[in-house]
Amino acid sequence: MLSIVRESHKAAAKLAQASGSKRRQGVMVLAKAVESSFDEILEANTIDLEMSREMAVAEPIVDWLKLTPERLEMTVSILKQLSKSPDPTRRLTNAPYQLEPSQTYCQLIPLGTIALVYEAFPELAVIAAGMCLKTGNSLITRGCSAASNSNQTIAAILKKALATTDLPLSSLETISPDLGISIQELVTQDRYLNLVIPYGRPSLVQKVAEQATATVLRTTIGNCYLYWSLSGDLELMRQVIVDSHDNEPDAVNAIEKVLIHQNIKPSVLQSLFNSLQQQGFNLRGDETLVEEFPEYLELLNPDEWRRPYLRKAIAFRYVDDLSQAIFWINRYSSGHADCIITESYKESRKFVQEIDSALVYINTSPRFSRNPDGGENIFLGMSNQKGYRQGLISVETFTTIKQVVQG
Repeated sequence: MLSIVRESHKAAAKLAQASGSKRRQGVMVLAKAVESSFDEILEANTIDLEMSREMAVAEPIVDWLKLTPERLEMTVSILKQLSKSPDPTRRLTNAPYQLEPSQTYCQLIPLGTIALVYEAFPELAVIAAGMCLKTGNSLITRGCSAASNSNQTIAAILKKALATTDLPLSSLETISPDLGISIQELVTQDRYLNLVIPYGRPSLVQKVAEQATATVLRTTIGNCYLYWSLSGDLELMRQVIVDSHDNEPDAVNAIEKVLIHQNIKPSVLQSLFNSLQQQGFNLRGDETLVEEFPEYLELLNPDEWRRPYLRKAIAFRYVDDLSQAIFWINRYSSGHADCIITESYKESRKFVQEIDSALVYINTSPRFSRNPDGGENIFLGMSNQKGYRQGLISVETFTTIKQVVQG
């Protein structure tokens, strides 16, 4: 364990000094290596899927685990896009203050060594590896036992590719659960680790946050709320809900809870429920709504308001007005992406000002994409954590600021 983190720490120091062009070439080498190994990766993934079914692994984990050629193609596309994008560690910005008669500026620099602790999502290690090489950080990954074959195969492919470059071989390290090294042993190596990112169900994220002595960047999936105002359009409402669930395999910003203004007409609600039910959604509601629409809704438990479903399920509840909706969302949502459907500018401004979430969406889908529109932006996930980098986890999240004062 100590050998792995020490070597990774040394590699981070060398990576930070490597030129942007060398790191960019390294990311492209990884992309080509993965692109030429689809059959090998999918074969290993098939073994994991068969074992998961025998072991009755939880449904969301199996969905996250199952690789497809399309998922791998998207992963390769992300790496190629990373290799083309500007080097973030060469970016200079104005300092928030100036010291006379000196000149003061800020420069983005690498964090150092990053640990990714994740459930399933075999391709996530590839994307994180590309983001870390791009920003001059070393990476240690620790996946779950359900994805053991996929993760080890991918790790071997990345290592072999890295060996053909001038970058340190320990820039990418993998700790298999089969080694008997616990998550706690890894996340308490604060002498060598600069950041730990847990990715998966809330139970994993909470476990890592409680055990870690190194800095943790919490990620979050699901349990996003939407408030449907009296002036909100039905068709827009339906489109936003459906679209938010369309991202595969992890619908990070999926709307799972909907607060409805109490004066929305029952016929309009019936139309929405019927449409969602036909598209395979499991619909749930509080006692009032279940009594009113028993043919569409199942009764939920009160603790579900703060729990993500991580599947095509949505819970509904009446609220008196916008103020009550804001109170309810701030109390129960995951706090990373919440929405409002309204034609009132005044309501939208109040929602933006008072919702305590990382991202707020007005009359648009919160759907998450790791490479939206194929542009320069690459995102690993979402965070609702205040005090570090709240919101979208981009390459800038893997950097910190050095302030330079020149006399």
